Amino acid sequence: MDRKVIVLSVAGSDPSGGAGIQADIKAISALGGYAATAITAVTVQNTLGVSDVYSLPPDLIGKQMEAVLDDLQPDAVKIGMTGSAAVVREIARVLRQYQMTQVVFDPVMVSTSGRRLMEEDAVEAVCEELFPVTTLVTPNLHEAELLIGKPVRTVEEMLVAGKTLSERYGCAFLIKGGHLAGEEMCDVLCDSEQVHYYKSPRIESGNLHGTGCTLSSAIATFMAQGCGLPDAVERAKHYTSAAIEAGRDLHIGHGNGPLWHFSDRETTESSEE
Repeated sequence: MDRKVIVLSVAGSDPSGGAGIQADIKAISALGGYAATAITAVTVQNTLGVSDVYSLPPDLIGKQMEAVLDDLQPDAVKIGMTGSAAVVREIARVLRQYQMTQVVFDPVMVSTSGRRLMEEDAVEAVCEELFPVTTLVTPNLHEAELLIGKPVRTVEEMLVAGKTLSERYGCAFLIKGGHLAGEEMCDVLCDSEQVHYYKSPRIESGNLHGTGCTLSSAIATFMAQGCGLPDAVERAKHYTSAAIEAGRDLHIGHGNGPLWHFSDRETTESSEE
């Protein structure tokens, strides 16, 4: 019997479908995986912004995770919006209990505009409880600055931040350079043994809602399929770029629209591999 790789997404719900759980399901499915979910929060949002968030009780989040882990036995876990310190501790508890070894965490701490999205005690819980049971953390530049306590605005500063955080917490860090100035984008992957740079031309688009969710879900899916971390990141970046390119002329909503997760280019290349 054919078995698809299974990826569990632990994240918030976006009713407009562009980010969070909905983006995760699309990305995992587009890459040939089976998506399972544990919802951490119900948001009221669309392409124009977020107007309200209702966080689910920590024990309910833990029970969702356990139900999936007991039955489906996922190959990888992607974590997005966590919210409170209590939720962070519950997610970490479940990951430890089930000894999950392939975990990608997209820390929803600071928005792309620089707005703080996580309280201080939750940040502390993430650092103390969640990072130690995570394989890869994917902060943007604002989040890297929050974690390291100093500016991160150049590729050199991204390298220092990535190395410092990886050594401090014992997991790999992919510092995302989407906010770097210039026409070329660069992400930096650091762990205890290696550094990898991922450079690509900037794609001009007004439809970038859910880019971080898509990238982290794609990385988790490629890891579940057996790719090593550097290769998983490279393939996920290629997929995400294709989704941005395919979605830049879409007219969905009146604000920052979504990517198009089912790019013909990526589907063709994945099937050929």
